[in-house]
Amino acid sequence: MTAEDRTIQRDRMRFIKNSLSSNLAYLGILFDVFYFVNLYQSDVGTYYYNYLIGISIVYNLVFLLAVFLSSEGVKNYKKGYSYLLFVIAAVQIVRIFIIPMGAHGAAAINNGESAAVMQDGQFFWQVACLVISAVCLAISAVVNFIRCNELEAHLKTLDTQGA
Repeated sequence: MTAEDRTIQRDRMRFIKNSLSSNLAYLGILFDVFYFVNLYQSDVGTYYYNYLIGISIVYNLVFLLAVFLSSEGVKNYKKGYSYLLFVIAAVQIVRIFIIPMGAHGAAAINNGESAAVMQDGQFFWQVACLVISAVCLAISAVVNFIRCNELEAHLKTLDTQGA
């Protein structure tokens, strides 16, 4: 790619959307949805009937709103949303150690019999969903950050050429 081609590509960034970052954020939402649908359909005794599930439901609502807002922000090359996506990605990793880890090691009484709250397959699926969600959000943030820096540098060169 020549220098002129690179300049044209950067100049196009002023007029086209950052769809890669936006789509990665949507993918992060999708895997979070897979996680919480799998979690909330679990019915093992009364193990899940506690305040953690209530907090989890509220967090998922906030997550969906924040990531959707961030996807719109990164689509328009707003650097601040990269930081928000990094924080949310980190929280997705922390979530692994709250409900899935606790439920995987717990047993509940169901119809007079002791049963594991979360089997290995469900645990690995939930961990995979949270990790994939976090990775998608982090990559979205990195791509947006890089592209924002490129666009800012290009706009500075346009300002100096025009002056």
